[in-house]
Amino acid sequence: MLHIALYQPEIPPNTGNIIRLCANTGAQLHLIHPLGFDMEVKALRRAGLDYHEWADVIQHDDYQSFIKTTEFNRIFALTTKATDYHYQVQFADNDCLLFGPETRGLPDEVLNDQWVHNIRIPMKPESRSLNLSNTAAVVLYQALADLGFDGLV
Repeated sequence: MLHIALYQPEIPPNTGNIIRLCANTGAQLHLIHPLGFDMEVKALRRAGLDYHEWADVIQHDDYQSFIKTTEFNRIFALTTKATDYHYQVQFADNDCLLFGPETRGLPDEVLNDQWVHNIRIPMKPESRSLNLSNTAAVVLYQALADLGFDGLV
């Protein structure tokens, strides 16, 4: 199983879209608090539709509890500050894709964590970033391809 972790997500529709992505791919979603919204917010439910019941969502009080209570193969943080690209990685089962808050990205203490490997997706040089849920889908499907789309039709 692959994992997606959202560090302090801020925009409910993005999280809802990622819930739907996880439900349709079998990835497990981790939400690292504090969240910028209530999990019952209407925009989150609308974006996730009724997929929340089919997605495995685990909530963590903070980044340290996330690290202490999980045992991933590797953690890949998506950041525009990285030099390595997502397509250069050979993803494996139990890898985790870590994404930062929409307005500020992952903090340096996370990007410099010994457990984290930083990667990026290609973009035009003058671009700031892609939408969070779009980035999650791009990288998750690359990882799924590396695993032969096991369990998907």
